[in-house]
Amino acid sequence: MNIVRVAVVGGGVSGLAAAHRLRTLLGPAAEVVVLEQRDRLGGVLRTVDLAGVPYDVGAEAFLWRRPEARALLDELGLADEVVHPAGAAPSVRAGGGTVPLPPGTLLGVPTSGARLDGVLSPAGTAAAHAERDLLLAWTAGADVALGGLLRERFGDELADRLADPLLGGVYAGRVDVLGLRATLPAVAAALDAGAPSLTAAADRATAVPASRAAPGVRQPESTPSADPSGAPVDPVFGALRGGYATLVDALVAAVDVRLSTTVRALHRLPDGWRLVLRPGQDALDVDAVVLAVPAPAVARLLAEVVPAAARVAGEIELASSVVVALAYRDADAQRLPMTSGVLVAAGEPLSIKAATHSSRKWAHLAAAATDGLVRLRTSLGRFGEEATLQVDDAELIARSRADLAVLAGITATPVAVHVQRWGGGLPQYAVGHLDRVRAIEDATAAVPGLAVAGAALHGVGVPACVGTARLAAERVAAQLTDGRMGAWHASTTPR
Repeated sequence: MNIVRVAVVGGGVSGLAAAHRLRTLLGPAAEVVVLEQRDRLGGVLRTVDLAGVPYDVGAEAFLWRRPEARALLDELGLADEVVHPAGAAPSVRAGGGTVPLPPGTLLGVPTSGARLDGVLSPAGTAAAHAERDLLLAWTAGADVALGGLLRERFGDELADRLADPLLGGVYAGRVDVLGLRATLPAVAAALDAGAPSLTAAADRATAVPASRAAPGVRQPESTPSADPSGAPVDPVFGALRGGYATLVDALVAAVDVRLSTTVRALHRLPDGWRLVLRPGQDALDVDAVVLAVPAPAVARLLAEVVPAAARVAGEIELASSVVVALAYRDADAQRLPMTSGVLVAAGEPLSIKAATHSSRKWAHLAAAATDGLVRLRTSLGRFGEEATLQVDDAELIARSRADLAVLAGITATPVAVHVQRWGGGLPQYAVGHLDRVRAIEDATAAVPGLAVAGAALHGVGVPACVGTARLAAERVAAQLTDGRMGAWHASTTPR
């Protein structure tokens, strides 16, 4: 029997999860190789040593209500490593002040029970509350820029002070650029079903727990505040006690990994695929390929073999960001608020877009403070701000420290710092994103032995990436094991 060979291009969480699933489905005899152009695995998952403690400087947590990450952790025997936030509440910096993040909103879209008077002015609060009585003209199936819709319905303050900082935290995006249907699918579905206002749509969207959501309705990637009353609900986020490195290490245990390996081109063969690597590296012939790379790389690799998918993937733009992790002596951080962190509205005269008070937010990091240190991280960079990040690490640290002095009264020199740059780290879900994704998936589905996974498709969070990886692996494995690859010769004409 011939040995089945599958290549997974991309060593981020999507690629690693796809490779792990392929190994499970195809068995130990199959060759599953992960090709990663960088010298490390994990993509936007990265755990570093911050003053002697494992600390995540990429994705920090995953949405607990989505099942994909939980199921994978169970499968890997890592369920006991999961931790949840300690209960400290988040805050937002807007209008020149820092106030608690109001409960009862869905990524900034208020439910009927939302309390907005803390973050909005009296006039802004009145405008937001009046939305439910405004006539709403909505065409089922339509997609619009979320910012424009929010400004029209609630006024500028809600868009600028609440929705924009929340979306900046999830996508590094701008509320006026991101599309409603991809970022808030449950709200769009409620509008399609006849909700008479955005407030009513948010009420309906938050009334359905993620575990009982309709098939195909993607859950939001950030804190839903599902109970309009603000009452406590099940944990929203989960993380790993030892950082995401724990997950990455477990996923690579049973697959072949090749680092510093760049796939320059992808060619179809009569019975499989040829991956052309960088000069000095031999080409790799395989039976099937899973592409788990950013949208621009998908566009480049599919340009000749599936031009319809490549053209659409090339329309998905990326945002860059930076995380600055800092450790301070506890005596120097006495004024750090007892909150999980602060989101910063774009109009504030500050450089950072958020600060996470990690030692307040996570009990396992608070327990590590027996060393007398407090750990936190700042985030910089929104879509379109790439030029502002093109400075050296010292300048990024200086900007973060200046803002922490304003927000948290911390003026001392940190005892440890790590700067992590994420160039093009987050895809932007613009208007029409779901149509683009559908076009990519339809075009690649017609080509045997090829599948696409990753954050550019159905969500930027870890659970969503794992979900796309699993589906891609299952589709390819099914074709390899049930004889459908015999149809290869009939489908060699590129679309």
